[in-house]
Formats: sequence, structure tokens, C-alpha cells
Amino acid sequence: MKYEPFSASSQNPRFHQRDKGSRVQHRCPTRDPSLRLKSGFAQDDRKNANEAYYPLWSVLPLCYNSATVATSNQGSVRLFRFSGIDVFLHWSWFVVAVYEIQQRAGRYSSIKWNIIEYLGLFLIVLLHEFGHALACRQVGGTANRIVLWPLGGVAYVDPPPRPGAMLWSIVAGPLVNVLLVPVIFGIGYFCRHAGLYLTVPDLSPLLRTILVIDVVLFVFNILPVYPLDGGKILWSLLWFIFGRARSLMIATVLGFIGVIGFIGLAFWSRDVWLGAVAAYMLLNCWGGLKHAQALLKIAKLPRRDGFACPRCNSKPPLGVFWKCSNCQQAFDTFQSGAVCPTCSTRFDMTRCLDCGWGYPMDQWAAANLIPVNL
Repeated sequence: MKYEPFSASSQNPRFHQRDKGSRVQHRCPTRDPSLRLKSGFAQDDRKNANEAYYPLWSVLPLCYNSATVATSNQGSVRLFRFSGIDVFLHWSWFVVAVYEIQQRAGRYSSIKWNIIEYLGLFLIVLLHEFGHALACRQVGGTANRIVLWPLGGVAYVDPPPRPGAMLWSIVAGPLVNVLLVPVIFGIGYFCRHAGLYLTVPDLSPLLRTILVIDVVLFVFNILPVYPLDGGKILWSLLWFIFGRARSLMIATVLGFIGVIGFIGLAFWSRDVWLGAVAAYMLLNCWGGLKHAQALLKIAKLPRRDGFACPRCNSKPPLGVFWKCSNCQQAFDTFQSGAVCPTCSTRFDMTRCLDCGWGYPMDQWAAANLIPVNL
């Protein structure tokens, strides 16, 4: 069996899973923020996407996660694989690590404790990211990769397009930070009663710093500023009331206000790291706004009865929104029965415009009889 990703930034190989000799339709709309509807069918000119990160600001990582940010592993080294999730480390992490460790030299009796502190920071980030990834899988989503880089970490998660599923996938990250607090206190309690603070004086300030990092990471990421975790939690809650597209639009507009505040703070404090974080947030907030605009366009399209996506239960739109990968002609796959009317190419998989996943036509018909789960 062979997998063909839709594009360089596609996170789910199931979009293009096919057996030898079978075909799958290309160039139908996905959840990409850079989606544009042109010439009667969707064009995917994927540029910046609405994806995941944990930026680093003076030992402070923040969290951002998605399934559509730059997904190339170029320049990254695969560290290990756990529970089906590959963990990568970008080469630039080492450059910034050397700089940050040198900047904090003198806090301990030996530089090795600075190294342990920095590794502890990214261990917290990694656990936070695994919280997102495992929660996403728990609700039936896809999560197969985490990348650590100078601005923190990126968890590539793709939860089902339901507000409850999105909410749990996002909340699980900060929840890991909350659970780590008693763990760190427990380690400190053991070290104190075992006399390790006396024999290893650097251990006490190290644990205090790790605790502060964990708490600050939680507080910072829970701010209701898109694309931070708090901003995405706000999006998920508004989704229950206003729907997917309008809730994302509200969250991103509020996110721009928060980003402007971060940019002002960066200029006022003359902090380069905070400026880099604010710039990265601004780019992703802009991507979220474009995503919301694309979702609003799709939501206004008339829908076809008798079919529903097996994943998100959305009915397919009426119109020529699918493009044949053989003759490049646009057509309505549900009207023609998944057969190109121009070249007679038959397609085994038909992708959903709303969630981006592909399924056989018979599953589209069967899903129309299945009730929706939140």
C-alpha cells in the first residue's frame, strides 16, 4: 500500500491512501487558511498555515499547535518514537541552546547545571506537546509528529472538526503543566528529606527554576490570545455558540489585539526574544483569519442531500469543486459518481471540503444515516 500526501504540508496520509492502480482526486479544498475559491473550483496555494509551536522567550516557551504549519523535517533530527509519535529536533536548537546556556552561566557552581536546566525546560515543553497529541488521538484525531526548535516546539495535531474534540485536544497541553506542579513538589520534598539539598546545593535552585518555568509556561499559554492555547480554547468554546467559522473569526480578531499588546511590550522592553514571539504569533494569527474567511465561504455554499462526510458529517457542496488529477478538469464528483466526465477516470477516494479527509463514495452515502457526535 502506498501513501501520497496531498501537499508538502498535509498532515494526514490517509487523505491520499491508495492501492496500486487506484486513483484519488486532487486539489479539492481543505482546512488550509490560504484556501482560495477561483474559476469554479478550489485552488490550494498553501503558504502560511494555522499550526503549532512553543516559542522560547528568555527561558519561556509558549504553545501553538495545528495540523497545517510548515511541516518539512528538513534540518531536523529524529530523536525517538513514542506511541506512534515521532519526535524531531531542529539543528538550530543547538545554536540557541549554547547562547542561552552561556547567558545564564554563573547561576550554579558548574555549567552542567545550566545544561540540565535548559534540558528540563524542553522536557516540560515536550510533555506539554505530548498532552496535545495524545488527547487528539483520544478523540479520534491524527497526531504523529512533534518538532522541537528554538522557539519551543510544534505538535502536529489534527482533531476531528468538532468543538468538543478541539477543546479537549487543546486543554490537555496546559493540563500537563498543572499535573507537573505536584510532581515537582514531590521531588523537592524527597530531596529535602533525603538530605540531597545539603550534599548537592545546586539541586534546590534547579528545582525552583523548573517549577517557575512550568508555572509561567502554563500562565502564558493560557492567555486568551490566538494562537496560544488560551486563544484556541476560546475558539472551541465559542464554536458551540457561533459555529466553526464565526468563532474562529472572533478568536483571531481578539488575537490581533493581544498580539499588538505583545509587540508594544517588546518595543518597550527592547526584548528581541519577545519580539520574535510576537512576530510569529502575528503570522499565525493572520493565517487563522484567512482560515476563518475560507470557512465562511465554504459554509455559504449550497449543500447536496443524500451524502455526508464520515468524519465531520458535513454534506458536500453543490458545484464543480473537485479537479481530476489526470485531465485537470473540474467537475462535481457527487453528480458523476466519482468519475471524471471528461476522461472517465474513476476515483476511489473523495475528499471533504470541510475537514480535508478522503473517503470512498459508498462511505459518504452511509455516513448520511449516522448521527453526529459532539
